[in-house]
Amino acid sequence: HVGGRHCVAMNSGTSALHLGFIAGGIKPGDEVIVPSFSFAATANSVVLAGGVPVFADIDPKTFNLDPVHVESLITSKTKAIMPVHLYGHIADMDRYEEIGKKHNLKILEDSAQSHLASLNGRNAGEWGICATFSFYPTKNMTAGEGGMCVTDSAEIARMLKLLRNQGQEIRYKNEVIGFNTRMTDIHAAIGRVQLRKLPGWTKQRQDNAAYLDQNIKGVVVPFVQAGTTHSYHQYTVRVPGGSSEKRDAFMQGLTDRGVGSGVYYPTPIHRLKSFNLTLDLPQTELLAKECAKIPVTVLRTNLNLYQTPISTVAAPFLKQVAAQAKKEKVSTVTIVAIIKEPE
Repeated sequence: HVGGRHCVAMNSGTSALHLGFIAGGIKPGDEVIVPSFSFAATANSVVLAGGVPVFADIDPKTFNLDPVHVESLITSKTKAIMPVHLYGHIADMDRYEEIGKKHNLKILEDSAQSHLASLNGRNAGEWGICATFSFYPTKNMTAGEGGMCVTDSAEIARMLKLLRNQGQEIRYKNEVIGFNTRMTDIHAAIGRVQLRKLPGWTKQRQDNAAYLDQNIKGVVVPFVQAGTTHSYHQYTVRVPGGSSEKRDAFMQGLTDRGVGSGVYYPTPIHRLKSFNLTLDLPQTELLAKECAKIPVTVLRTNLNLYQTPISTVAAPFLKQVAAQAKKEKVSTVTIVAIIKEPE
């Protein structure tokens, strides 16, 4: 799925980001341009590697970094750009490759939400010096917990393996200062089974999204750029009006009808207490007020997408999980990964 690149498993997507920056050569004080409209780990990982996150605004259609604003922020201290393929819509990676070459910058991908997303036939994870994926339980596939850093550089791949294992490739022969961020064998076993199911699950999400696109009124449905394949980690709509109150009222209406919803992300990273910056990012601020995600999960099909609460749809499947887990004396997470997904 990533063009034959080296794949180095980690204990989380955040660890993959963190070690990706270190192995990729980010040094203390280096500036890395990232979106503020993302999960905090996007920027945290830059800081943990010693770098300085520089927050850019986003395209209001794709929710991804705005290349024009990104290029305006480049300085002599800028060493890298990390687009985030938010919600499963791949960023304009061809453009970022051009910007990287023009300004001699490294390109990294935060692909945590974009398993099997693609641009012009090229999958998320196939650009830049490295890309990272998350296998957290809410992602399109899971390992129970875990992450992956992929790269086309054998040198970076070897450094990643050293960094995740206390700096050693051979036991007790430590070569660098490292961490303990290996993926366990149990989580890897779950992930290998889930990986085989990923194409089918992705197709179900896309089918559900197409159904929603055709039937939802009164909100702005997700935009899909020409040439891209959306993997729909989240089906995120915009409630027009530039008001979180209107968005929250929409979500309450869903709740009243037994349909779950959520907000990703209500507070831009730069305004979190951990960064506490005042910046002019108008599209980021607007979308933080208007965006809401609604279910597109593989536990739903077109026929029951909004007619039945998800707890009812999932009940027979979860009952099967619990029964088999008790029989095999293993965790329910393990069984979810192994048994056949519900029709």
